[in-house]
Amino acid sequence: MDTKKNIKLANALVNPTYITQGINSLNARHNLFTNLLSQRRMPENGWDDATIEYLLSQLAMMDSNNFASNVGVGEREARIFSSLVSKRMFNLGHGIGRSGDVTAVQPKAAGSSLIVQISQAMMLNLIKISGILNTKKCLILPCATGMSLALTMLTLKSSIIKLNPELVEKKKYVIWNRIDQKACFKSIFTAGFIPIVIENILIGDELTTNLPKIIETIEKYGHNEILCIISTTSCFAPRACDNVEEISKICKKYEIGHIINNVSRIII
Repeated sequence: MDTKKNIKLANALVNPTYITQGINSLNARHNLFTNLLSQRRMPENGWDDATIEYLLSQLAMMDSNNFASNVGVGEREARIFSSLVSKRMFNLGHGIGRSGDVTAVQPKAAGSSLIVQISQAMMLNLIKISGILNTKKCLILPCATGMSLALTMLTLKSSIIKLNPELVEKKKYVIWNRIDQKACFKSIFTAGFIPIVIENILIGDELTTNLPKIIETIEKYGHNEILCIISTTSCFAPRACDNVEEISKICKKYEIGHIINNVSRIII
C-alpha cells in the first residue's frame, strides 16, 4: 500500500484519516530500512520485532522461490517442503555465496544477498565501535567456533604466502592464551599448526592475560616461526577477557597475526 493508487483505493473503503496514519506507520519502517541501506551501520536504536519481521518478509519476497507468478527450476532454486521450517526461516531458502566464492551474489536470491551484505556492513561497524578502527573488511561465515578459527588461520597463512612465500614455511606455531574450550584448541591442529599454551595469571579473583610470558615466548621461538596469537574476549568466570589492546600492540611490534575469539564471531 505504498503506491498512490492503492492509497486512493483504500481511502474509498476506510476513513482517509486512518489510512494516512497507517501509511505513516509503514513509511516510518521504510525509512529505517532506507537509513540502514544508506548508512550501512548498526542502528543507534534497536528495532522492534515487528519491524525486523516486516523487513525480512519484504526481502524474502525478492527471492525467486517466493515469486508470486513464477516457478523456477535449476540446481540453485530453493525448495522448502516443510511449512514449519519455512516459517522458522522467514521463507528464506537460499544460502549465501556461490560455488568457490562465499561473498558472491546469488542470482536467484536478491533478498538473501542483501541480507548478507547488510549484515557484514553492520558487523564491520560493530568491530570498529569495539575499538578496532583499522579493520577494512569482515566476513560472516555459517561456521561454529572451531571451523571459523581454523579457516581464519589458514586465511592468515595464505595472506603471508602472497607477501613472502619463503616466510610461510617457517610459520609453525600459534600462541594460545589458555581457555578451557576444546574447539579452540583443536582448531590449531586442524589448521596444521603447533599450539604454544600460555597459562593465565591470577590477579585478585580473576585469571588474566600473561603479557610478559607472551613476549618471552615470541622471543624464545622467534617471530618468524609464529603465525599468530589467539586471544579470547568471551569466557566464563573466573577467567577474564584477554587484554586484546596490549596483545595487538605486541603483535604489531613483532609483526605477527592476532586472532580474537569472541565465540560468536572471529576477528582477524
